[in-house]
Amino acid sequence: MKLKKVMAVSLAAAMALSMTACGGGSSQPAETPAPTEAAAKEETKAEEAADAATEAAESVAEAVEGKDPAEIKVGISIYQFADNFMTLYRTELENYLVNELGLKKENISIMDGKNDQGEQMNQIRNFITQGCDVLIVNLVQASSEPTVTEECAAANIPVVYINREPETEREQAWVDEGIKATYVGADARQSGTFQGEEIAELENKGDADGDGVVRYIMVQGDPENVDAQYRTEKSIEALTAAGVEVEELVKMRGDWDQTKGQEITANALSQHGAKIDVVFCNNDAMALGALQAIEAAGRKVNEDIYLVGVDALVEAVENVMNNKMTGTVFNDYFGQAHTAADVALDFVNGKDVENVYMVDYVKVTTENAGEILELIK
Repeated sequence: MKLKKVMAVSLAAAMALSMTACGGGSSQPAETPAPTEAAAKEETKAEEAADAATEAAESVAEAVEGKDPAEIKVGISIYQFADNFMTLYRTELENYLVNELGLKKENISIMDGKNDQGEQMNQIRNFITQGCDVLIVNLVQASSEPTVTEECAAANIPVVYINREPETEREQAWVDEGIKATYVGADARQSGTFQGEEIAELENKGDADGDGVVRYIMVQGDPENVDAQYRTEKSIEALTAAGVEVEELVKMRGDWDQTKGQEITANALSQHGAKIDVVFCNNDAMALGALQAIEAAGRKVNEDIYLVGVDALVEAVENVMNNKMTGTVFNDYFGQAHTAADVALDFVNGKDVENVYMVDYVKVTTENAGEILELIK
């Protein structure tokens, strides 16, 4: 960039010289005529052009140069490494930071929050002490955001929240108070709506036993998590909006865990049997567990029961292709990870950052499961 600045200045100077040298005339220096008014104006214009070119070059240099990516230190805390989806997310996040944005791997610290908010707070404080330039945080508890933001702001370290969205009021507070914080995720309302639509778009609208009522069980993630809340609410809203009469048989907390998904579904099938038309799961890990219970009970997905999840894990997408799941919803971790990394570096380089960035979900059905599988494998 320094080279470009010098070139711009030299070019402007050359323009000035050429414009003042065009008068021609006598070769006798002592008799050179005084500059005319027109020549004086031209000289002034040339000087102004040179100044403008210099200022423009300096402005471009300042905007583009920024901090050397190889020197940037990033602290990343993931709520729990055992989470299937967040494993894909953090792997892609690190890959993009190193291979696309030029950060050094040794300058990226990724920690397992172990689903323990106290543990995660210790990690965040260590990142601050170590002088990280920016933090990327997947909160264990979204309610802990004010504390995390306050401590980061006190240390003048920007923070990018991912996957678990803080309260809308808090996101607005970052703007109002000039806090360097943002959220990158996907609108969980969209994912829940897509789940409901996948059932409503079936020929029988999910009424497996044909009695006019779609009876369902809901396997939730963490009920305190906004994603779990919206997926639970919006999936059923989409069904009722399509004119489907529904009845909830079971709604239980599965904590995003496959084993718990299996246990909840097994107990529900034991209690309600053939009455269950649809199993809604807030994520694919729990849906995979639900599928184990369904098969163990002798039921067949897409014949006498329907099953949907969210995330588009490889195994879940393969199950959609093989008629073992009705559908899932692709939680685009590529787009989210890349956006999170990009805005983290924007923060470091002093660029303007919005308070929220949303990446769209994608329905995954038998029609497009093959395409999604090629993308995520």
